[in-house]
Amino acid sequence: MGVQLWQSMDENRKLGQMRPKRTILCVDDNEQALSIRKVLLETRGYRVLVSTDGHKALELFRNGGVDLVLSDFMMPGYDGAALITKIKEISPETPAILFSGRVKFCDKENKADLFLPKGSYAPAELLERIRLLLIKKRGPKKAGIPAAGSWQAAS
Repeated sequence: MGVQLWQSMDENRKLGQMRPKRTILCVDDNEQALSIRKVLLETRGYRVLVSTDGHKALELFRNGGVDLVLSDFMMPGYDGAALITKIKEISPETPAILFSGRVKFCDKENKADLFLPKGSYAPAELLERIRLLLIKKRGPKKAGIPAAGSWQAAS
């Protein structure tokens, strides 16, 4: 009985660690690149919403719960810059990363927090940039202050 209880607690702890941390909206008209990016982010514990279209991505964003947007720059119809501009109008604090395989630097004015040319960064760099933008959004961790009466002075 005691062993089963500990195993159950251990399984629950493992499941708790596997829960997604933050939700990322990933937008790219290239379905293969989108799929690869989705797997990369999910294996790092993120919940990933995907869209191959800027208009559908905006609908997903309006449903709420998105912590960061990762969008391709050049897409047919509603491009990434226009998408991010609209998202920032709705939620200015939501971090957004714009990337492109065709454009090496972005001279078009946009509201993205970061622009990355595709292929010029390692996946680890992208993950680190995402982590830092999410920390910036959340703010620094607060120092834990013990509750009154929860500690005693040394005698």
